Amino acid sequence: MSLARFSINQMTVKQLSMPELVDVCLELGVPGVGLWREPVQSYGVEATAELVRDAGLVVTTLCRGGFFTAIDPDERARALDDNRSAIDEAATLGTDTLVLVSGGLPAGSKDLHGARERIADALAELGPYAAEHGVRLAIEPLHPMYAADRCVVSTLSQALDLAERFPADQVGVTVDTYHIWWDDTAPAQIARAGASGRIHTFQLADWATPLPEGVLNGRGQIGDGSIDMREWRSYVEAAGYDGPIEVELFNDALWARDGREVLAQTVERFLGHAV
Repeated sequence: MSLARFSINQMTVKQLSMPELVDVCLELGVPGVGLWREPVQSYGVEATAELVRDAGLVVTTLCRGGFFTAIDPDERARALDDNRSAIDEAATLGTDTLVLVSGGLPAGSKDLHGARERIADALAELGPYAAEHGVRLAIEPLHPMYAADRCVVSTLSQALDLAERFPADQVGVTVDTYHIWWDDTAPAQIARAGASGRIHTFQLADWATPLPEGVLNGRGQIGDGSIDMREWRSYVEAAGYDGPIEVELFNDALWARDGREVLAQTVERFLGHAV
C-alpha cells in the first residue's frame, strides 16, 4: 500500500527537532510534511526551506494564519501584518497552502455575525497578496466547542460562504475529519467545495473520548476513535480532491512518547485505516 499522498503534520510529532523530523520522514518513506510557523521560525525559515528541499520532501501546508476577529484597529492591523508574514513564509517554504484558524469572539463580544464579517474583510485584503505569492488561503472550520475562543467558523458551510466571496485560487477550505465528522451536512459541503476547486487540504485526526481537560489536545491517533477515515476520504476524492492527506494530531500522550515511534505508528495507522 502506498504512502504517495501521505503527509505528516509537524504538530503530530512536535517533540522532534526539524532535522530529526526530516530524518525520520526519509527513513519511513514519508513524502510530505505540514509545517508550523513557530518551529519553522525557531529553526529559521530559509534554513527550513533548504533542509526540506534538499531532502526531497514536499511541504504540503503551513499552519497557521488567521485570528482575524479583533475589533480594535491596532490589533487588526497587527493581525494582517502577521498574516502577510505567514504568506511570505509559505512561499519561501514552497507550499501553496496557508491554513487559517479564523479567530474566536473578542473579549466581551457575543456577536458571531460581526466576527465572521471581520474575517471576510481580512480575506479581501489578504487574498490578492497571497495569490501574488502563489499561496492559497485555506479556511479551517473548527468544531463548535472552539467557537468562543478560537474559531467562529464551525462548519464547512460557513467556511464556504466566506470563501466563495473570493476567487478559488485565493481562498478555499481545509477539510479536517476531527472538526466535521459529526456534521451530516458535511458530505454535501465537501461536494460543493470540490465543484469550485476549493478543497485546498485534507487532514485526518480521530475523535476519541473522553476528551482531555481543555479539549485542545484531544485529537486521537487514527484508529483510536469514532471516525471512519476511509468514508471521509471517499467524500473528498469523489469531489475531485487528489492531493496530500495530512495527519495532524494534538495529543499530550503522543507528545510524551518517542517521536520516531509515534511517526512510525502514524504511518501504520494511516495504511491500516485510511488507504
